Amino acid sequence: MVKQYLSEVQRVTKISVSVLGSWSNSKQEKEENLSKFLEDLGTIFSHEPWIQISKEGDSKFWSCSTFQKHSNNPKEEVILIYYDQRKVMLSHLHPPFDTATSTDHETDDASKLSAIFHTVAKSKILFMTDRYDDGPIKLTHWQSDGAEASIIVELMKQASVPACMLLTFLLSLVSGICRSRVLKFWPLSFLWRKLSTCEQLGHRLQHLQVISSNKKAQTQTQLMRKANIFVSLLIDVALGILLMSWLYRKNRIGHLADTLIPVADHVAEELQDLLQWLMGAPAGLKMNRALDQVLGRFFLYHIHLWISYIHLMSPFIEKILWYVGLSACLGLTVALCILSDIIALLTFHIYCFYVYGARLYCLKIYGLSSLWRLFRGKKWNVLRQRVDSCSYDLDQLFIGTLLFTILLFLLPTTALYYLVFTLLRLLVVIVQGLIHLLVDLIDSLPLYSILLRLCRSYRLAAGVKFRVLEQQDGKPLRLLMQINPLSYGRVVQTYRLPTYSCYPKDSWTSLCKKLFLGELIYPWKHKGEKQD
Repeated sequence: MVKQYLSEVQRVTKISVSVLGSWSNSKQEKEENLSKFLEDLGTIFSHEPWIQISKEGDSKFWSCSTFQKHSNNPKEEVILIYYDQRKVMLSHLHPPFDTATSTDHETDDASKLSAIFHTVAKSKILFMTDRYDDGPIKLTHWQSDGAEASIIVELMKQASVPACMLLTFLLSLVSGICRSRVLKFWPLSFLWRKLSTCEQLGHRLQHLQVISSNKKAQTQTQLMRKANIFVSLLIDVALGILLMSWLYRKNRIGHLADTLIPVADHVAEELQDLLQWLMGAPAGLKMNRALDQVLGRFFLYHIHLWISYIHLMSPFIEKILWYVGLSACLGLTVALCILSDIIALLTFHIYCFYVYGARLYCLKIYGLSSLWRLFRGKKWNVLRQRVDSCSYDLDQLFIGTLLFTILLFLLPTTALYYLVFTLLRLLVVIVQGLIHLLVDLIDSLPLYSILLRLCRSYRLAAGVKFRVLEQQDGKPLRLLMQINPLSYGRVVQTYRLPTYSCYPKDSWTSLCKKLFLGELIYPWKHKGEKQD
């Protein structure tokens, strides 16, 4: 009967099950006299060695003995390891990151431990079946209540199918619109690539497609990624709704609109005062007056245009902010990206000043370097990308000397303007960078994994540890196997979600070199985007 039942279980669950030994309760053995039956089981199931477990009277521990009928080897030492089957079955063992530096012995131990976790995890079907099975044979030793909760979970799973199908249809419709040719024409394609809001919306759209997909996760990593994306979206939208409720309470939108215009005027006045200071004798420096006046008036004219544009838009600022505040219902990250784009638009004149100053400064730096090679009898070979020797006549050297002198004496005036506007640009970039860092933190932080580590630490296992329960002569050594959870840093490193931002790989030396040569810097590029 037992063999027939095991073959039926193996046919249904596709899991091979075998009998390794027998266990009995000591009181039950005295009442029913099962010792002869337990000995006969060893002849029915040919497993070597045959394990027999029995309870020691009123003790909470079990005794274990082994029998080898077809071998003359001495009796082996028995070690009983107690563990929580449910925790081991639900946990996921994470191999160490530094497998390249680990020794062969450590790698072998890790593979054996992984095999133990895998063997216990394979009995999940038997484990779940045993919770509701009232048959004569129990395949596991753990019984649990809460069948009603499991039924509710199953009903929720069934009810979520039509919701996911509807959401998938809507997302496919939105994705089709986003992939249409309309967005590929200028200026829509330019705005879609440059605005952080469009990038964040596209990133969240991909997340919605992942969690609404009816394709089942094949591995633990895919399952955790879906759960992390779902929790990240949920918390993001909740924070956005809280921000939206705060903005629309007590007419804060109107107060913000009334404050925005005076702040823009104040910034413009400060820039005008700064330019007036640069057009004089800044810090006692003697500048080239003609070039100083030309650059100062050029930048002052741009500030005048910017103030006129701001005052032209002032009647519509409150309505624009009112509609922008509604976008917070899409998530806090979308609202932060909109804030970053608003800052970029409001400081567009500072960006223009930085580009003008950088291009003019870069032109003079490269002109001076080229003329310096002329004095040394060198020139830059464009085809071979190297410096070659070259002979120049007297007229070329004379014109080169004049140009070098002019550029050298005009360089301090240009460098001062470039330095001032670069510092202003870096200030704006730092503010936008902090906003982008907060957005990336919300997008990439594996909140579900962190909550799982906090509440159910055994689910994320880094290894195991053993604690001695009892050690006496003549009795088997009893150990308790406990799960070592992953550290929080390892959890974040393992399950961190990818983001759409791509930080430059330039070192501080390369960045300082670009600033010195006047090359434009783009600290926050996106993947696949080229520098202008």
